[in-house]
Amino acid sequence: MENGTIKKKPSSASPRRKAPARPKSLYSQDELKEVFRRFSIQRPEPKGELEHVNPFTLVVAVALSAQATDAGVNKATRALFAIADTPEKMLALGEEKVRDYIKTIGLYRNKAKNVIALSQMLIERFGGEVPRTREELIMLPGVGRKTANVVLSMAFGQATMAVDTHIFRIANRLLLAPGKTPDEVEDRLIRIIPDEYLYHAHHWLILHGRYCCKARRPECEHCVIADLCRSPEKSCDVPAPLVELPAQLYGPTP
Repeated sequence: MENGTIKKKPSSASPRRKAPARPKSLYSQDELKEVFRRFSIQRPEPKGELEHVNPFTLVVAVALSAQATDAGVNKATRALFAIADTPEKMLALGEEKVRDYIKTIGLYRNKAKNVIALSQMLIERFGGEVPRTREELIMLPGVGRKTANVVLSMAFGQATMAVDTHIFRIANRLLLAPGKTPDEVEDRLIRIIPDEYLYHAHHWLILHGRYCCKARRPECEHCVIADLCRSPEKSCDVPAPLVELPAQLYGPTP
């Protein structure tokens, strides 16, 4: 006790809950829990749609997906990963042959150069293994914060929030975690999403943006959170039936 007040015991919560604990949100904590509860029923085990066979091929696939569709990347990498699924094999393949495999992907020349460079760095600096920290991952050529977050989540089971175009749009359109930059949106989402839903939240939001709350026109009539949504663009207040969706068409290969 000091000056008549009782000092609070330091919190033992996760570092992501450090002050300010939560940014202001138009959604109450109960509403946020309900939003993600519904997503969890709709897609109990959401998956990323980039095909990969190990952490290395995941890093390559995510790096290639910049300004490209997951379906387009999958089409290009199936044959590539069949013969080069390790940094050593990729380096042996060489930049020119990598280009031939991925030439249907946008910016393929620069991406091929990065794939070879990151393969070389993995061998020389990390013993051929994909590192498990964000700080080390973003050292790799062609790997930024978003790619690192995807790898940490999908390869190593860490709760991260990789803000791509879908999540950036959703966070702002729904007024869920508005921000001017992906980093700002990431920080706000990390702090408002209930802990029990954080691990899958990244995929739930991406898939919601890709298949329901689409860029050109949000399909509010198919939205399971239409009644909770605060978007000024929404056209329907009646939520769609809350049922589990069919299995995703794409996903990591076994």
